[in-house]
Amino acid sequence: MKIKICGLSRVCDIDYVNEALPDYAGFVFAESKRKITEEKAFTLKQGLSSSIKSVGVFVNHDISFIRNLLNRGIIDIVQLHGQEDEEYISGIDAPVIKTVRIGEKLDYQADYFLFDSIMPGSGKTFDWSLIPKTEKPFFLAGGINIGNIAEAMKINPYAIDICSGVETDGSKDRDKILEIVRSVRSGSR
Repeated sequence: MKIKICGLSRVCDIDYVNEALPDYAGFVFAESKRKITEEKAFTLKQGLSSSIKSVGVFVNHDISFIRNLLNRGIIDIVQLHGQEDEEYISGIDAPVIKTVRIGEKLDYQADYFLFDSIMPGSGKTFDWSLIPKTEKPFFLAGGINIGNIAEAMKINPYAIDICSGVETDGSKDRDKILEIVRSVRSGSR
């Protein structure tokens, strides 16, 4: 099972994930308390271990902004949380993670789906039993932390996506990152 630590915004956050070595590190470009600029993301990516794929998180952004980040090597994967349609997705020359809401048709040509709470980044979980069956690999997000990681892993997602669950007082916490990555790596259920 893969793991993504999302919402990185400080150089020390990069140090933490380089120590823990999750599979993915997320940079938020959408409106959020975790939003960073292109130049900040560039700086952070320079320090990121080459074994960790960087994911850019977007909501209805101009596609040229995303293409620029890809061309500069700031991000490797695109995560879409808005109303982006098939034409938009097909215009991205990189792997795409598309957030789908429970009850929404699963007909996007994205590489992965992401199931998240209604308020991404809020630390709130949702009823995981409502996740529809899909052959497409999916990321599971929404209020996952060390207290419920074992339950989240039972859903058998392709990847666990964690943001606020590895924070203390709104900032990434080294010990929480290390603990949750170890838990996923060991398959603790």
